[in-house]
Amino acid sequence: MAEREKITADVAVIGGGSGGLVVAAVAAPLGLRTVLFERGKMGGDCLNYGCVPSKALIAAGKAAQDMRDSARFGVASVEPQVDWLQVRAHVRGVIAGIEPHDSQERFEGLGVKVIREHAHFLDADTLVSDSVELKARYIVVATGSGPAVPTIPGLDQIPFLTNETVFDLPVLPKKLIVLGAGPIGIELGQAFRRLGSQVTIVEAARALGSAEPEMAAVVVEKLRKEGVELLEGFRATRVEKTELGETRVTIEGPDRVARTIEGTHLLVAAGRRPHVQGMDLEKAGVEYDSRGIKTNPFMRTTNKRVWAVGDVAGRGQFTHVAGFQAGLFIRNALFKLSQGRADSMAIPGVTYSEPELAQIGLTEAEARQIHGDAVRTTTWTFHENDRARAERSEEGLGKIIADKKGRILGASIVGEHAGELIAPIAVCMGQKLTYDALRTSYIAPYPTRGELVQRLAKQFSAARLYADSTRRLVSIVGKILP
Repeated sequence: MAEREKITADVAVIGGGSGGLVVAAVAAPLGLRTVLFERGKMGGDCLNYGCVPSKALIAAGKAAQDMRDSARFGVASVEPQVDWLQVRAHVRGVIAGIEPHDSQERFEGLGVKVIREHAHFLDADTLVSDSVELKARYIVVATGSGPAVPTIPGLDQIPFLTNETVFDLPVLPKKLIVLGAGPIGIELGQAFRRLGSQVTIVEAARALGSAEPEMAAVVVEKLRKEGVELLEGFRATRVEKTELGETRVTIEGPDRVARTIEGTHLLVAAGRRPHVQGMDLEKAGVEYDSRGIKTNPFMRTTNKRVWAVGDVAGRGQFTHVAGFQAGLFIRNALFKLSQGRADSMAIPGVTYSEPELAQIGLTEAEARQIHGDAVRTTTWTFHENDRARAERSEEGLGKIIADKKGRILGASIVGEHAGELIAPIAVCMGQKLTYDALRTSYIAPYPTRGELVQRLAKQFSAARLYADSTRRLVSIVGKILP
């Protein structure tokens, strides 16, 4: 083996996904010697296997479903003719359109030295790869996460799909079995059903279990209406090949009675695991566990020279979280500003099913566990929203959870464009504003779905506005003043 080149850097980043790219894109133009290690594809999971391809596939599924559902507008509905290879080309085309922004060429143009090799620690401030040995003032681990594969007898003996392989299928699955009804399983299961696959989703607990139950129920009802078989409370106990070459999954429900389901393809969507192996973190004194690398609220690890951002840090597996955490590193490490904490912001999350499900902060159950009877809630449905009525898309509702002082503790919205609608609530929570800010400082144009957020806030004050004490006050003021 050739001797490694010895180099130094101000900032070294392991991982060319969302968090690592943000760090590199800021550090190099500041004049800091910046080195980025990436052994796989630039752009990481989000661009290549996650957010981007899944949303492109979801868009294709929506186009197909809109053709089936057009009769409600007086437009004849038709069964769409789906060309899977063209759908796949669409997905790849979307990725290709975004790739230049995350490319090696762009980052080298910014002044980043990009090394397309696996890097691991030699000691507390030294990284090594096949060709280099690097010492750095700051090292940022941004290696992300990958699909978690459950221990199910027989699973290791058969081919199965994950989000890293499903978008490269040569044919549309005829019968798709999905293990897991979290956001990935729900999104992809619905998309493939809309494109023509028979879909069965198996979930050991409750579908979208971290969401408000009444919100998750709206999504579940929609999927079942579209023909998805969703089995909640069932766990897979064995996987095997049938005589015809299909996949047979044995499942066990609440009654403990075993049954089998068969499909042409199996998609494992049972959560994510952080990429912490193979970096010799122990040699650097960086502590980690099954949830990821341990960090303080500023994303610093147990080694003062090493920071971690994104999925590998175990503080929320969202692309926007990785970007936020990268910003914490930049402000705290590079500018010494001591601004912001990883636990200071409520982070919104969205399941991009149809209808979408967006959530931020605490659920009602979590809020009541912490704040007890001080919790107040308000809900409003899209059935009462004129834009939703005009579009014949009235399913869904919103909920805001607040304490007795009006501070917003959490919110959920399920319905079309829920991911966009949660934004003003996120601003209020980030600025520590009460729900009154949504009522008095936010005017939603009519008719838009944004009125739902304003209605939610007004519901809080309605009881106070029409209370007997308010009525008496208005009467007294009316008599005193002309």
